[in-house]
Amino acid sequence: MSRYDELTGLVEGLGSDFAKFYDKGNKAAGTRVRKGMQTLKVWAQDVRKEVQSQKNAS
Repeated sequence: MSRYDELTGLVEGLGSDFAKFYDKGNKAAGTRVRKGMQTLKVWAQDVRKEVQSQKNAS
């Protein structure tokens, strides 16, 4: 479950920046949201590769 914990940590880490950007219009928070979402995208691609590799190995 460590991969799931990583996912929840990434998403929860973005929560305050989402609120700052959408509720308060803080543009710097928008930059942090975009950066965090890019990190999440790369992480998701790595997990997909890992899952596919394990699936093909069995």
